[in-house]
Amino acid sequence: MSTIDLQTLQKRLIELQRINERFAIPNCLEFLAGRSGIPVVEIKNELAEATISLEGGQVMTFRPHDQEHVLWLSSFAPLKKEKSIRGGIPVCWPWFGAHAFDKQKPAHGFARNMLWTVKETKIRDDGATKITLELSDNEDTWSLWPHTFQLQLQIIIGSQLQLELSTYNIEDKNFIVSEALHSYFRISDVNQVKIHGLEYCTYLDKVDNFTNKIQKGTLTINDEVDRIYLGTTADCVIEDYGLKRNIRIAKQKSQSTVVWNPGMEKASELGDLGHRGFRKMVCVETANVAENAITVEPSDRHSLKVVISVEPLSWV
Repeated sequence: MSTIDLQTLQKRLIELQRINERFAIPNCLEFLAGRSGIPVVEIKNELAEATISLEGGQVMTFRPHDQEHVLWLSSFAPLKKEKSIRGGIPVCWPWFGAHAFDKQKPAHGFARNMLWTVKETKIRDDGATKITLELSDNEDTWSLWPHTFQLQLQIIIGSQLQLELSTYNIEDKNFIVSEALHSYFRISDVNQVKIHGLEYCTYLDKVDNFTNKIQKGTLTINDEVDRIYLGTTADCVIEDYGLKRNIRIAKQKSQSTVVWNPGMEKASELGDLGHRGFRKMVCVETANVAENAITVEPSDRHSLKVVISVEPLSWV
């Protein structure tokens, strides 16, 4: 490790101590050193447990007590900060997928690669734990996206997992954002789950050159799937007989749902999914993308919210 790296790590460990002194909650919430010394929040309360990286404001794990883990996280995630963490719930903002004009800019925007700051931690009356993170414009963001903004992420860890992503426009002209809470869900087998809630929705099929199609019946997955469902506000439910549960994804202020699984061939090219990891995960993303991108007016805000809960299969 170089001297510069040692100095950076030392600074991050000092910052970690400072954050704990200000925001830790005894026997509930603690900040630990993650990859490259970047803080990771560890939450354990009477309802659930979770981990959140301040790198990207990314929820990595969530497990209600007496339940299996709800989110999928690759055990092959790289240790280098330059590479995004595969799994959990990355924040895609202010664009989704490749940048429209400059393919050299990071895919899915910059929010998932930057260090967020902690604004508040608290225990709610219902026993859930709330943490609020924030990202604001700076020299690094201006080189990628020339707007003045404040981005806030409220995360509630309880019997349900709740995320609310709020975009504040603090300049004198409007701007357009595409956004997604890119949720990776842990499942028994991708070929044996059903996804409800998208029946008869129009979608763009990326695998088929973004051809416009209509979902016929319940969605099942047998190969690579990469779809943007448009104009849909409905809950989605992942029915998983193998794990004997439903995962419900309820959303607000979202007009798009993205469903993704790379399939065997594409997964082998990605490198960080692990051996047959693609079979144990599916992404059902709460989003506003493509023609559902959001215009945020000056001095206004837009808030995207998702509530993720686990339900037993009613017929098991």
